[in-house]
Amino acid sequence: MAIPVEEAIAALSTFSLEDEQPDVQGLAVLLSSERYATNSPIEYGDVASYRLSLGEDTKAINQLNTLVQEGKEMTSLLYTYRSCVKALPQLPDSMKHSQADLYLETYQVLDLEMSRLREIQRWQASAASKLAADMQRFSRPERLINGPTITHFWSMLKLLDILLQLDHLKNAKASIPNDFSWYKRTFTQVSIQWQDTDSMREELDDLQIFLSTRWAILLNLHAEMFRTNTVEDILQVLIVFCVESLELDFALLFPERHTLLRVLPVLVVLATSTEKESESLYKRVKINRLLNIFKNDPVVPAFPDLHLSPAAMLKELSTYFQGFSSQTRLLALPAPHEIPLRELQDYQRHYLIVNHIGTIRAEHDDFSIRFASSMNQIVILKSTDGADDEWSREVKGNMYDMVVEGFQLLSRWTCRIWEQCAWKFSRPCKEPAWSDSNQCPTTFFDYEKVVRYNYTAEERKALIELVSYIKSIGLMMQRCDTLVADALWETIHVEVQDFVQDKLDTMLRTTFRKKKELSRILSDMRTLSADWMANTSKAEPEMHSLQEHEETRQNTFYPRPVAPTAAQVHCLQFLICELVSGGSLRKPGGLFGNSGSGISVEDLKQLETFFYKLSFFLHILDYTATIGTLTDLGFLWFREFYLESSRVIQFPIECSLPWMLVDHVIESQDAGLFESILLPLDIYNDSAQHALTVLKQRFLYDEIEAEVDLCFDQLVYKLNESIFLYYKSCAASALLDRSYISACDDGEKYSVKPIRFDEIFKLRRVKVLGRAIDLRSLITQRMNKLFRENIEFLYDHFENADICAVVELQQLLDILEHTHELLSQYLELDSYPLMLNEMQENLSLVSYSSRVSSQIWNEMQNDFLPNFILCNTTQRFVRSPIGTHHTSQRTAISTKKPYFYCGSQDLNLAYQSLAGLYHEFFGIPHMFAVVKLLGSRSLPWIIRALLDHISSKIIAIGPKITGLQEALPKSIGLLPFDGGVAGCLKIIHEQLTWGAKSELKAEVLRDLKEIGSALYWMSLLDIVLRQVDAAQFMQTAPWLGFVPGTDGQVKQIDTVNSPFTNLFSSATNSVVSDPTYPNPSSFIIMSKQAEAASLLYKRNMNSGSVLEYALAFTSAALDRHYSKWSATPKTGFIDITTSKDFYRIFSGLQFGFLEETILDPSKKHEMFGDSVAWAGCTIIYLLGQQQHFELFDFSYQFLNVSEVESATVSLTLSSDRAKSSNFLQGYENLLEAFRKARRLNNHVFSMLRARCPLEDKVACAIKQSGAPLHRVKFVNSVSAFETLPQRGA
Repeated sequence: MAIPVEEAIAALSTFSLEDEQPDVQGLAVLLSSERYATNSPIEYGDVASYRLSLGEDTKAINQLNTLVQEGKEMTSLLYTYRSCVKALPQLPDSMKHSQADLYLETYQVLDLEMSRLREIQRWQASAASKLAADMQRFSRPERLINGPTITHFWSMLKLLDILLQLDHLKNAKASIPNDFSWYKRTFTQVSIQWQDTDSMREELDDLQIFLSTRWAILLNLHAEMFRTNTVEDILQVLIVFCVESLELDFALLFPERHTLLRVLPVLVVLATSTEKESESLYKRVKINRLLNIFKNDPVVPAFPDLHLSPAAMLKELSTYFQGFSSQTRLLALPAPHEIPLRELQDYQRHYLIVNHIGTIRAEHDDFSIRFASSMNQIVILKSTDGADDEWSREVKGNMYDMVVEGFQLLSRWTCRIWEQCAWKFSRPCKEPAWSDSNQCPTTFFDYEKVVRYNYTAEERKALIELVSYIKSIGLMMQRCDTLVADALWETIHVEVQDFVQDKLDTMLRTTFRKKKELSRILSDMRTLSADWMANTSKAEPEMHSLQEHEETRQNTFYPRPVAPTAAQVHCLQFLICELVSGGSLRKPGGLFGNSGSGISVEDLKQLETFFYKLSFFLHILDYTATIGTLTDLGFLWFREFYLESSRVIQFPIECSLPWMLVDHVIESQDAGLFESILLPLDIYNDSAQHALTVLKQRFLYDEIEAEVDLCFDQLVYKLNESIFLYYKSCAASALLDRSYISACDDGEKYSVKPIRFDEIFKLRRVKVLGRAIDLRSLITQRMNKLFRENIEFLYDHFENADICAVVELQQLLDILEHTHELLSQYLELDSYPLMLNEMQENLSLVSYSSRVSSQIWNEMQNDFLPNFILCNTTQRFVRSPIGTHHTSQRTAISTKKPYFYCGSQDLNLAYQSLAGLYHEFFGIPHMFAVVKLLGSRSLPWIIRALLDHISSKIIAIGPKITGLQEALPKSIGLLPFDGGVAGCLKIIHEQLTWGAKSELKAEVLRDLKEIGSALYWMSLLDIVLRQVDAAQFMQTAPWLGFVPGTDGQVKQIDTVNSPFTNLFSSATNSVVSDPTYPNPSSFIIMSKQAEAASLLYKRNMNSGSVLEYALAFTSAALDRHYSKWSATPKTGFIDITTSKDFYRIFSGLQFGFLEETILDPSKKHEMFGDSVAWAGCTIIYLLGQQQHFELFDFSYQFLNVSEVESATVSLTLSSDRAKSSNFLQGYENLLEAFRKARRLNNHVFSMLRARCPLEDKVACAIKQSGAPLHRVKFVNSVSAFETLPQRGA
């Protein structure tokens, strides 16, 4: 069934094509920039219909305009000319026989370029001849034809400006005479075989004279002008017109002002060829007026990278125009490089934008507000039916005024950029500053001196601001072109009709009542522009209206969106000039300063105001083209003159002003500039448009495109770095310890100033050279890569440090994760766990190890277990200061950028100082980091690896224990109490005959140390896991229905369903019972998921103990050595003298170890720490030898003897007290070491009895997923080892 068109249109109207993309770029490339109002599309063919005898004037205007268009093409060709000689190949000596062929090929290439130069030579001669003839035609003393008109004036000035620019380019381009010399040389070689080359040589000589003569075009123009009769009158009129236009700011657009400034010195030179002409000129224009103009603008932009100096030009032309050499006051003007220092500061304040940016900022803000208000009024007016005519006219008139003001602002701002560039080109820096002296180049390009090193940071910031203001205002005005078009046209219609129907009517009845000739001019003005169709009073424009009453009458007419044509404006300006000047523009006083016309001051003011408005009308009618001209900043990229002078193909992007502005925004980290970061890229759009449409050179566009590709890549790269750095700093600042900040005197430096990147994240269509680029997607891709690079760097950094750096790794990963959370609010980043697992190489479903777990185990095996010692009191491992058994090979990692750590330098230092607190030990904080890093997936793997290490060490220690058993004597009795401390020590030394096996003893101690360290590491892990389980229990208990009972135990409210499942079940039942609910399946699914989650969490409530599991595993491993280390007595009673069980071996090792730490300073306790005691006591306990050890340990017996001896001595006579007090002298340190060892052993045994009772062995089986099962009891037998999970199972 077909949908009606009305419904389809109505449906389409509901769709919105707008998105959230902010306006951070300027105008796109305009589809059309033709000026249909300013330039008559029919070449003023309709002027003849107004019967004003302007046929000759119109013909001259069209001719001059054609020459201007041709001249612009010639100027573009000459400006973009590049030397062909550089590309010519040089033949080696082996190919000298092909020299003739090379000359011929070179000639053919250069002849094409020289033909273009010959075309320029012919064109300038023709243009100079036609311009001179035109001036001569209108400079006759008798008035034979009407003109020249104001439009004619502008055509003359524009053509003269074109000739001046061509001459200036010809003088500045050194490649042109260079190519010509090669061309002439090759012509000489190849023309030997030709016939009749005289005409070609003559043409070649003419071209050589033209190219080698400075100011040849102006000299030729001067000769053409004064060939027959003088043209001083028209030159003086043009000078007066230029001076008045500059003084009254008559030019609405800045190109017109620059045209006047460029041609005025040339006009002055041409008009002062003789002393008589000079006097005549200075009668009409005071020389002080000229001096003021030249002083106010010492440099004038001519081309993007080439400027003109009126003072320098006057001085140089004085050598070619002898009549001008007598103008000493004009020649005394200083050139830009000759300006005195006291005046230089004033010019700096005038030209540099940084000195005006405050005023410009205020103008921008004020205009934006008022323009938006006017737009709102226009929208309200269009939506209001039957609006009041007066209010409607007021709103549209206000909109017209705002558009005029906007054009004036844009023209003034863009003019400031042009003039600042010209000033910078005229004042290059002398000694470029370089931040890094090691990389300072020995030479600099001239272009670097005028651009790269000639802008300070403040000047770059001001230029960025001004560019953003120009582009934003231009975009704001362009977007409402269709909305304001009717208002502008109606306002122009009202202005014209109000003047010609009301004001001229009043003038006809008052001022010009008795002046028939002037009245005729006023009537002609009304005839050619009055819209009588819109006049409701139908006033007849006949002369009999002058006979009516003298009172003022207001004609009522309806405004219509009908604007005057270029021909009408042209004719109206001509008639006003005729009216004011009386038909002669040569009278002194200027155009509206002529007091001899007999016109009242009030009427003269009205005519002057309307005259200037007429010029504005045409630019406003060309609304889009005018905005395009005023916002075109492409000139900031072009550098053709400096490419030639520097003899390079192209400059690096660091010298390119657009990229300099973008780079400044990124490097300065100015929060106020980041939203304008893409606006300098509009300069590339403008320059590319200019290269294709104006200069018409494809190679320039290719160069711009290549630079844009490189710059955009750099922009995305640096922008991502800045974004990542900012959010990394925000994350680090948020996670930084508050107590640390409060303890710092300057804690504010750890806070991060806010920067609005969220607008940049919304950019999905960045317009660059006609392409729409998804910047958000590029940022997202690069950000994902940065996160992976950061994780890779952190892992590399951890892999080149010891295990103590695990806390720092966890801190940095926490910061990185928080950074990911902050950025994920704006970008669709990859999942952080996914990236983490990817960089850990832990993506496989069957892989339980990871890069971090492998590194932790590698460090434990190679460095931690051999080189770290345990301090049982502080529950910490510290690195042994006395030698190392194994040394881990580490490589220095390259220093990365600060954003790979914590962001800013201050935050990096803060976190480094905090991480440094954990670099010298391994303890509970490190274990928390290990648990968080490894998680439930990799933690069982490292536990199993550590248990296997314990098992392997027990297996390795077996033969060594056997060797020590064999070295013991057959009988070792109890220490006698009657021998005293000294005697017992001697007996122990006689019994422990291990002197020849000192290396074996050391190896056994090292192995025991590693076993003890591994077991204590497990105990720390068990403590941390219990805390983690407790925290998880506190979070899940309320949802699972667990509450504390009266007996202190946890009980469950409902054994069937938990509050969590009851909540979802009740919600599901309510939804299912409601027939109006469309789709209850989602609630049913959530209810089932809640039941599964409740069951899963309930099963994980009773988790096992890792330490108990480790003890059970160790016990099972010891079962293999049970028969050797714990032999059953043959008599069935305790074997006191002949036992060589493990407890006896460890007792001897402990005694010898403690004695060596006291007697031998080179063998201190710090070499093994408390790990040996943990290992020995654990093995003794698991073998069931604790009581044997406590009864028969050598150190324990030694302590018992010392205590008995001390008690015995205390009962002696008081006379012997002084003697008895010294009986233990020399043994205090040894006894104290024995006491500490006994306290440590008792602590270990008490812990073992609490966690692993001897009557049964308790272990915690662990699934492959890492989840612990309930506690499982194993019989203390050999079969227990077979029950535990084995490697490879």
